[in-house]
Amino acid sequence: MLLRIFLAGGGYSRAEYLKKKGYFKSIGNHVYLQPWNFGTEPHLISFGDNVHVASGVTFVNHDITCMMFNYMDKEHHYRLRQGEITIGNNVFIGAKSTVLYDVTIGDNVIIGAGSLVNKDIPSGTVAAGVPCRVIGKFEDYQQKMKKEESE
Repeated sequence: MLLRIFLAGGGYSRAEYLKKKGYFKSIGNHVYLQPWNFGTEPHLISFGDNVHVASGVTFVNHDITCMMFNYMDKEHHYRLRQGEITIGNNVFIGAKSTVLYDVTIGDNVIIGAGSLVNKDIPSGTVAAGVPCRVIGKFEDYQQKMKKEESE
């Protein structure tokens, strides 16, 4: 299966192939997936419509520090922490970003390149950084792009 994903031409074809195979919890229409690493639990990832994910983005659905603690502390049992990643509609995730478990990215969101998304990002925003935080409004960025196009 990995070879077929690798050979699938382009991000839209890759997304359609993975959608057909039921690889994710859910995946909407017009999705572009450039990355190859969707974590060990892709069934915990949901993509809305018109989502574009740039190259090098990583999805982490779990925290395995429990394995280290269970080995060193035989008197207790530490539980694996894992969770879903939910991505809304009209979302762009910039190159080399990391999205952690138990995170929801709302609708109409742009995530800047190299960001660490470790908490929910509200709809209608532009967010970036390590950790990722809101730095602007989606609508303002869209207007800026329209203006640049007309110049």
